[in-house]
Amino acid sequence: MKISLAVSGLLATATATSWQNLPGSNVMPGQPFGYAPEASWPPTDNNGSQLIPQAPDRQTRNLIAQVDQKRLRRTVEKLVSFGTRHTLSQQNSTTRGIGAARDWLLREMQGIAATSDGNVDVFFNSYIQPVASRILFPVNITNVVARINGTTDPNRVYVVTGHYDSRRLDINDYTGDAPGADDDASGVALVLEMARICAKLRPAATMIFAAVAGEEQGLYGSNNLAGTLKNQSYNVEGNWNNDIVGQGSFLPTTPINPHTIRLFGASLFYPNASSANLLQTTALIGGENDSPARNLGRFIAEVAAGAVQYLDMQVALIYRPDRFLRGGDHQSFLSKGFPAVRFTEAVEDYKHQHQDPRVQDGVVYGDNIEFVNFEYLQRVTRTNLATMWSAANAPAMPKNVTISQSVGVPATFRNTSLAIVNNLSKFNWNTGNDTLVASYELVWRVSGALQWSHYLNAGNVGTVTADLPKDDLQFGIRAVGKDGKKSPAVFPLPL
Repeated sequence: MKISLAVSGLLATATATSWQNLPGSNVMPGQPFGYAPEASWPPTDNNGSQLIPQAPDRQTRNLIAQVDQKRLRRTVEKLVSFGTRHTLSQQNSTTRGIGAARDWLLREMQGIAATSDGNVDVFFNSYIQPVASRILFPVNITNVVARINGTTDPNRVYVVTGHYDSRRLDINDYTGDAPGADDDASGVALVLEMARICAKLRPAATMIFAAVAGEEQGLYGSNNLAGTLKNQSYNVEGNWNNDIVGQGSFLPTTPINPHTIRLFGASLFYPNASSANLLQTTALIGGENDSPARNLGRFIAEVAAGAVQYLDMQVALIYRPDRFLRGGDHQSFLSKGFPAVRFTEAVEDYKHQHQDPRVQDGVVYGDNIEFVNFEYLQRVTRTNLATMWSAANAPAMPKNVTISQSVGVPATFRNTSLAIVNNLSKFNWNTGNDTLVASYELVWRVSGALQWSHYLNAGNVGTVTADLPKDDLQFGIRAVGKDGKKSPAVFPLPL
């Protein structure tokens, strides 16, 4: 199904803003989505259609419009006011420390739930962490969670996270001020705002909004949350982790940076929740860039491109699990086998990250609120909201997706049928009983491209054969809903 926001396979030009024409734009007007001139062979235009990102429906546009800068600022200001939110800081004060922040977040989420007509559940996900790396003494680590149960597929879950703990230069200094405005009060503000906007809605799948603790000390809170969901047999099809998302203009900057959010997607190889056999097969067929996390990233980038005139933001998918040799809460979900990605601002300024607040040699250090740009944070929040809402109302990802080893292969004997001695590619998957499904699509891109560029409508069946060379292209199968919303694609394994 193709719902056009463009003409002849090109992104829309009528409402383009100036930044979309700048170097670095991946939503440039007049340019096909996923265009990669350095990786444009083989051409496949005769075997399918140019992929056009779907424009958001009226409900999604209305949700995007509700994101409130003032509410985002209020949350960041309140979290900063607690002085420090270090994981080991005091928990028995109403005005200072992580305990005060935790209790305030609980009250905020309960206030959201009170307006939801019983639609939102709010709870603590907590445990006592014994002495361990960066944990000097046993401590209560508490995630504050709001949940909206799905109406059609409640066991399928999408989780948005931000961490509410903060730190100083000395990771074990739990008494000095650590405002943590950008890292990561910005992400928590986004989580609360999304929960508020979605509170009265009825998504098809379950949506979870979580402010997690213990990130700076070693991802402790998110690891507990992801483990809880796994132990309860939830099918988590995506974690949207937001960490350091409050400023788009740190130096060195370009005019497009305030309209760009980085999205880090891991391969199958790290964090390693995959079997040795799967890793070997993936390496043999060149699927290292088609992990569930990277396909989730492609999904988010595509949905954002379709809504660009409403989001005023582009998503830059990066083939890394996180910034260079660094980590975040999404890795807790990856380690449990769940697709997960990390959003982070275009350029980080390390003078305002993990720093003790001070002025030194005329330079202001510290993660202070004056270095958060709330227009930028509003755009990031809109991007998360539009993409997670789309996923929660699309069909589930197809299961058991395979590509045939018996079709499109060289001859074995003199009488080998010409029906299989060709360059065709045959795909199979389980259709299941998902009532949201209207059809399935085969999507593909050339191996050097970041994004899917073409698709073929397979209908509401569990197989499709296409005149496309499996040696040269990367493939995926995705489900399409009755309203056109699409699941992330699933990479086919040989069978």
